[in-house]
Order: sequence, then structure tokens, then C-alpha cells
Amino acid sequence: MNLIETITENLRPAAAVLRDRFDVNARPADGAAIVDAIYANDDAVLAVLKEPLLAARPGAGWVEDELEGGELPPGEWWVVDPVEGNINAIHGMPEWGISVTLVRDNEPVLTVVHLPLTGQTYTAIAGEGAYLDGQRLTVSAKTDLGAALVATGQAKPGETEETFRLIGRSVTAMLIGALIVRVSVPATLPLIQVAAGHLDAFWQYSDVRSGLLAGALLVREAGGTVTDLAGKPWSLTSTDFIASAPGVHQAALDVLAAS
Repeated sequence: MNLIETITENLRPAAAVLRDRFDVNARPADGAAIVDAIYANDDAVLAVLKEPLLAARPGAGWVEDELEGGELPPGEWWVVDPVEGNINAIHGMPEWGISVTLVRDNEPVLTVVHLPLTGQTYTAIAGEGAYLDGQRLTVSAKTDLGAALVATGQAKPGETEETFRLIGRSVTAMLIGALIVRVSVPATLPLIQVAAGHLDAFWQYSDVRSGLLAGALLVREAGGTVTDLAGKPWSLTSTDFIASAPGVHQAALDVLAAS
């Protein structure tokens, strides 16, 4: 069994745990209830997923906090978000999943994103393409930003006021420059849609690694372009991010630079 198959096999019980916990009628009453529900979901998944992943790659490190950013030490690391979009899950909404990415010397080399409610599994290995349930993914062929569906979102609670202002200005600019703008969380879900060609671009003012690594690899392997907002290759040292179809990438950068 290869590593992708091993990860996918171990995601099945984790997904079952989340499906059992998910309640479309969930309505947390306050901030404390939100925090408690998020941690409870995370803990339930990690209880069945963490040890098998560590056993599958002896010597690999583990990143516990999915809101962290920046470079990792040399070597291999598991970057896992046990409930990507947890805030949606605990409010009874369907936009959430599980993301598992293996990073080697700060480059994503393999990723699996599983959506428990639909059963869909997105996978990518560096240099080997991106797939949805075994079917190869290809980014959009659009070349006109004015016909593009684009997306962004808030990376995490408590961003700086300047970051919120950047997000607001960028959304306004894209409302003028693109066809449709979506604003939502988490980052991984729109990024898999960029990889699949359903969306044409996603940008974010953030360095939260767990929300970007999986999507960055999927988009790259589907033929997309991934940079920072200055047009330089994106890395874990970057403070902002954009992934898009190549035909609209420069136009999107130009619009955001002017915002």
C-alpha cells in the first residue's frame, strides 16, 4: 500500500467520527461554546488519525496548531487540519473536511483532502498530478478576469485591523475586476475548486500554513499558478497568497496591487 492509500484508509474512521458528530441543527450559543466544540471535534479526529500517520512515516514531525504560519525546521512534517472549516461544521453547515499534507524541507510533497459528507477525496503528489477520486484535475482555461469566478476569505479570528482593511479593499477591487467574488472560510475548500477548474482564482492575506499547503499543491499539480501577491513563488515564508488559472493570474495580481 502506497502512502496516499495509507492516508486515505486512515481517513475513513476519522471521517466516520466527524459524520457521527455533525449536527445540521447545531447552534453554538456563545464564544465559549464555539471554542469547546472546535476542540472537541479536533480531539475526536486526532484520537484516531494521529498515531497511524506518525507510524506511516517514522521520523516525520507533527504540526499541532493549524493556525500557525511560517517555516518549519528541516525534514519531513505532517501538517494536518483535523477539521478544515471547523467553524462551519459546528454551526451545522456542510463546508468542511480533513486535510493531511506531508511537507519535506518546507515544500508540500503529498496531500489528501477528504470531504466526509460527500465522500470526495482530493489527492496530489508533487510531480504526479492532482486527482479527485482518481480522475485527473485541470485548472480553468479562462484568460479573461472579467469572466472569472474568484474567492478569498478571512484566514483566522483576530487578524490585524490592517489585514481586515486589505481584505475589504481587495474584495471591492475584485468586484469591479472579476465576474463573481466569493468570501468564505476555510481556504482549502475554494482551493480545491480552483484545482478542479470550477473557480478561477483564490487569494488570501495570510501565512496560515495548514489552510494553504494542501490547496497550493493541488493547484500546482492541476496546472495552476501559485505565487505571493508580488508575483514571486509562494513559500511558507510568504505573508500573502494567490493561486489561479495561468490565464488570469497576472490580471488578478494587477487588480489586487491597485486595491
